[in-house]
Parts: sequence; structure tokens; C-alpha cells
Amino acid sequence: MGVATSTAARILRGQRLGKKGEDHELAWDAFPAVALAKTYNMDAQIGESSACATALMCGVKTNFETVGLDARGRFENCFSSFSSRVTSLIDWAQESGKATGIVTNTRITHATPAALYGHSPSRYWEDDSKVPPAARKSCKDLARQLVENEPGRNINVLLGGGRRHWLPKVAHDPEQTKEEGRRLDGRNLIDDWARDKKKRALKADYVWNKGQLDEVDPDKVDYLLGLFSYSHMDFEADRDPGPSGDPSLADMARSALALLLKNPKGFFLVVEGGRIDHAHHYNNAYRALDETLAMETALLAALALVNPTETLVVVTSDHSHVLTMGGQATPRGHPILGPDSKVSDVDGQPYSTLLYGNGPGFASPRVAPLNASTVAEDKNQVHGSAAPRQWATHGGEDVPVYALGPLATTLFTGTFDQSYIPHAIAYSACLGEHRLRCQGLENYTVLPPPAPAAPDSCAPAGGSGAGQPVVVASSVMADDVHRGKTSAASLSRPVEIVGVVVVVFFVCYGK
Repeated sequence: MGVATSTAARILRGQRLGKKGEDHELAWDAFPAVALAKTYNMDAQIGESSACATALMCGVKTNFETVGLDARGRFENCFSSFSSRVTSLIDWAQESGKATGIVTNTRITHATPAALYGHSPSRYWEDDSKVPPAARKSCKDLARQLVENEPGRNINVLLGGGRRHWLPKVAHDPEQTKEEGRRLDGRNLIDDWARDKKKRALKADYVWNKGQLDEVDPDKVDYLLGLFSYSHMDFEADRDPGPSGDPSLADMARSALALLLKNPKGFFLVVEGGRIDHAHHYNNAYRALDETLAMETALLAALALVNPTETLVVVTSDHSHVLTMGGQATPRGHPILGPDSKVSDVDGQPYSTLLYGNGPGFASPRVAPLNASTVAEDKNQVHGSAAPRQWATHGGEDVPVYALGPLATTLFTGTFDQSYIPHAIAYSACLGEHRLRCQGLENYTVLPPPAPAAPDSCAPAGGSGAGQPVVVASSVMADDVHRGKTSAASLSRPVEIVGVVVVVFFVCYGK
């Protein structure tokens, strides 16, 4: 969700409300803190989802298509993952006794959510059928890690898609009955998840459609697994809202918070609107913007259940896309999904206000003709692109970071590496390396950032880290004090409750 996506979604929301649109505000537009995050990977100029998610969730930049590892991890090299694993915000939250949850409309084992619990040299190792045979005894697939390992087995709420990676090949999906599971080890991980909770005498429930989710009694359930689709969940534009269909992102956020808010020590929740990315890959601006608005609806639903003065809310994304927005003297209120008000001054043909840098929308010498009367309402419209590709790439520009709540305006200003974000969250919530902060400044030792390693070295700098300097929140804030931006006294003051929203993130402090 880059700036162009957020801007276009803002206009679309306003136009759907009967306004011109440009002066409308999305929920995060009103947040008091705004910053920019750099999304490059350790070995790539243009960021990829799992590596960006590792920076965003674990505070360490890493290599393209690896997840939950530092830069010593090598793509599809099982051995390299043994000594390169890093912990995440969910690890840190669980260490502090908080309830934890993940909500996504992608597969729960997909690239971005996997960074919260998984450690894999390949984001594609979602089940054992994708793991090379020689590596299967040494490297668990991501679904097994989620069920068997910490922190995955201790996550209170898991809501998303991707049943195919949990079911054995001999089992048929309950909805898409012609489809079988993909696991080769014969295991049904949904049953294994339930058995683990029963063995530990934990109150748990499994659901796979909206009706079942609506019937969950949060007073009787402490662990909830919901897998609502064979692969990714439906786009909001295609979703069946009935009891046999998928819940919305907002439905899942509300259900997650109903369970997590019970913990007196607080909670940590990530809500991901992951299908924005998928629609952009197809050059399908309608669904991309519609998914962005679904994420805003989920954010508003969550904000209605928490106290924003006691909850840190952070809205950002793992990377951008190649969407652009442009026009020549386009009047206010012009349909954002339609063609520009002018035609090309070269060949007299129409072009859309929203265009892509590359992707399937290219057709030589130009995209298919635009129908001005229907394109704005056509959810299947493929917008034009400048260069042909089967699917659009990611964008490499910085992504916005919006924050609301305690310490938001202190922690989230300027431009910083994406790996700074979880350290800032941990500082605010007294998690991980900052867990002593809320016990009083006299008991708190500020950790300095690791020394930088040689540019081509993959050895950890100073015996820790990922072979490159990782910005630690406390050191950046110390610099802010020196520059007169804030006072040392204000930084030492404990926050009662902290929540985080990302892609939509939440941490709750508790008492």
C-alpha cells in the first residue's frame, strides 16, 4: 500500500459517499504521526514480501524470499537457516505474557504472516510438498512450525486462509470438494492443532466459515483457529457475505479482539489486508482499492473496541506497487477508476487516470480501448501498464507509516529503515530488549545499536545481528533528545496500554 494506492482509495471512498472525493479522509489520514519507511532487502533494491515482513516484524533486514532469518540465511539452503533465525514481535509479546493474534485474508502461511512465527530459507515452503526431499528431515515447513513450534503454537488467534497446506493429500477440502490437501506426510495439522490445545487443557475452537465464526463465544474460547478458504480468501468484491461464505477483514478483527481483550496483561494483534498486493499484481486497480477500503473498515472496527489514547496504532505496508496516478487538467470529482478527462495528445486515444509501470495491462501498441461509461464500475478492468509482464512487480519507493497513540509522534517521524518499526513498537510497549523500561528508568539500560559489518560480510556484526547495522529504537530516541525533539523524562514514562496496527498491527499493554 504505497502513497498512490492510499490516495486513490481515499478518493474512491469519497466518491462512493457521493462526494467529489479528493478532500475525503481515510481513517489513517487523521493520525498525528506520519513517516516513511525504506523497503529494500539486504540483497535487493526492490523489496519482496517475506523479506520486507521480516524487517517489519523482526527488526532485521534479510534476503529476498527468505523469512524469519537474518542475512546469513540463503534462499532454499536449509542448513543456512539453523544459525540465522531471528525472533519477532509475537515472541517478545508472548514473553511478556500478552495474548497474541494474526488476522489476514491471505493464506495464514503466506509470506507476510509467516514472518511472525516462521523461520525458513524459502517463503514457498508452506507445506512439506514444497520442501526439497533432502531437507524435509531437517527443515520443517511453515505450517508445521505454526502448529508445533513457539511462538506459533501459543498464538491465541489465527484467522486467514490456506487449508490446503494443513490437510493431507488424501483429504478433500470441505468447500472446494474436488480439491485435496497438499501435505505428503499424511498429517492433518488442523487436528494436530486441536489435539495440542486439548493436551494442554486449553479452551480451543476451529471454524471455517463466517457462520461458525459468528457463533464463537469468546468467554468459552481462549485459542481460535479459523481457516476460511482452500487458498487465499476471496476478494472483498467477490466475497459471499452469508454464513457459508468468508468473513470480512473487519469481522475477523472484531472476533480476534473479543478474545484478546480478555488478557489483563494486554495483547498483540496483526491484521493484514494482503489481497491489496494480489490485485495490484494483476493490474486490477478496482479490487486493489476496494481491498484498501476493506482494510480501513477493519481498522475502524478495531478502533471502536480499544481506547486510542491507550493504544498505539501503526498502519503501514511491507512494500509498495507500481501504481501511478496522473492526468491533464482532470476536473475535481472525476471518477478515479475511469479514463482521464483528456485523450492522448499523440494518438487521440483515451488512457486511465490510474496506470501501472509494468504488468499484464500492456498490449502493443497500447492497452485495449477504454469504455468511459463502464470502466469505473467494472471490477474486472485491467488498467494499462507501460511494460509487459505476466504480473506486475512491486514498487521500490518508501512506504508511508501512520501512527496514533502513546509515543506515536516521538517514535514515528522522518524517514527510517523498515527494520526500525518493530524496535520502536517494542520500546513503546516495553517488549523484548526494552522490557525493563516500564519498571523505571533507573533499572533500564539502553542498548546501543550493533556496529556495522564490512559491506560484503554476512557474519553478524559484533557477534549479533545480520551483518548490517540494525537501528535500535532507544538509540534513535537518544539522538532525538540531543536534537531537542523531546525530553528524556517523557521517554522514560511508562505507557499503560499499547496496541499496534500494520498492514494492520495491534499490541496491548495491559495492567
